[in-house]
Amino acid sequence: MKFIHRLAYYLGGFAIGLMLLMFFLNGKDASCDYGPNARTIKNISSKPFIYTNETSNFIAEQSLDSTIVNNLVKFGSVDFSKSKTEIDSCKIYLIENSYKERDLELMIKNCDSIATILDIKYTNN
Repeated sequence: MKFIHRLAYYLGGFAIGLMLLMFFLNGKDASCDYGPNARTIKNISSKPFIYTNETSNFIAEQSLDSTIVNNLVKFGSVDFSKSKTEIDSCKIYLIENSYKERDLELMIKNCDSIATILDIKYTNN
């Protein structure tokens, strides 16, 4: 069999396989979160948020809403060197992000069923 025929069979099978994958995975929330940052963010984002009094005051003062806070967490970056991940019960993560061209830090206590936002503050960078 000539190379061009083998290539045509390969590409034909590959195209059929892609179509089948698109058919089976269409509409599913399939994601590839393999990195530690992505897994931590996904775990935190899947839980309901509880705000401390200081956090609620900051959110009210800065005219933020829950959607903005969710997006700050969802698209943020976890700083594992400043996080407290050695704790057995509820780990505390520091998530860095920016809002309106100002850098923010969110301190989040991640428990089994609830994520508590302990503190939100602007950094002086």
